[in-house]
Amino acid sequence: MNICMVGIGYVGLVTGTCLAENGNEVICVDIDAHKVSLLKRGKIPIYEPGLETLIKRNVKERRLTFTTNLARAVKDSMVIFIAVGTPPHHDGSPNLNHVFEVARGIGRAMNGYKIVVTKSTVPVGTTEKLKMIINKETDHPVGIASNPEFLKEGTAIDDFMKPDRIILGVEDSGVEEVMRELYAPFVRTGNPIITMEIRSAEMTKYASNAMLATRISFMNELANLCEAVGANINAVRSGIGSDPRIGSSFLFPGVGYGGSCFPKDVQAMIKTAEEHNRVLNVLPAVEAVNQKQRELLAEKVIKRFKKGLKNRTIAVWGLSFKPNTDDMREAPSIVIINKLLKRGAKIKAYDPVALPNAKKEFGNRIRYGKN
Repeated sequence: MNICMVGIGYVGLVTGTCLAENGNEVICVDIDAHKVSLLKRGKIPIYEPGLETLIKRNVKERRLTFTTNLARAVKDSMVIFIAVGTPPHHDGSPNLNHVFEVARGIGRAMNGYKIVVTKSTVPVGTTEKLKMIINKETDHPVGIASNPEFLKEGTAIDDFMKPDRIILGVEDSGVEEVMRELYAPFVRTGNPIITMEIRSAEMTKYASNAMLATRISFMNELANLCEAVGANINAVRSGIGSDPRIGSSFLFPGVGYGGSCFPKDVQAMIKTAEEHNRVLNVLPAVEAVNQKQRELLAEKVIKRFKKGLKNRTIAVWGLSFKPNTDDMREAPSIVIINKLLKRGAKIKAYDPVALPNAKKEFGNRIRYGKN
């Protein structure tokens, strides 16, 4: 198929590249001319294992191209994915300005029937709003779908190529048929393509991330209780994880979750409930536990050195929010390091892939190890 991917951040670049790898012709569009120029020269603006090889191969085979020209990409494509960022406002609600602006641009450029698919994580009802915006700009018919992503940074290529499931929110059988055809090669092992109403698909994305965030905060709170009563959290984790009703995934205690999805999506879900006059009791607690957990490790260090941290050098191993990524968004290391710096500590840090982004965050306030 001829596909347009609008937005070449993490989700858009991985999705577009993997679709091209499967034989589709994919045009990736972004307003960031510098990013587009880098990709045209074979330079990758993010780190994801295996991604650089796939991009170079598909660019060479001319299945994958990059441009800033949205209108031309729309005209040359049948299916158009919107994968632009939805950063949170101060109140936790997602900023949809970029999504709406893309929809207007798509509408103005349409030269026939198109299917527009939201890949960005958006509140319930957004995809329907996009159709209204597009219809104001064109007389051509448009089909819409919601296709939330479930990519884990560090394993995104495998996640896309071998998905556990694919969620499709569709409005009619014609859109469903095209989307099923597009994704059929990725589910040959029998994993399901689950179709549902568009609003249900939009909610599924938030619900999945909120559930996983809840497991993380629960385990962190349980770990703190185990420490207080003299129990071993690793033994407890093994004991409850062997229960098939619970399972072992996302039961590791740590310094809290970060990244581009869990913090933003939990906040957005809380805000959505507020906007519909509903009170969520669990998720605000999940968020509060996570915020507190980020400071806990620094507090343990401060407590350990009773004479203070001034002139002490503390090594920090790992800066991104998780291994195998350079993503510093909402990384717990930021909270921990800043808290230690305020107490006078000197920090020497290392991360195998995130040092360039970490330097943007910390500058010369810390030192950086070579290994």
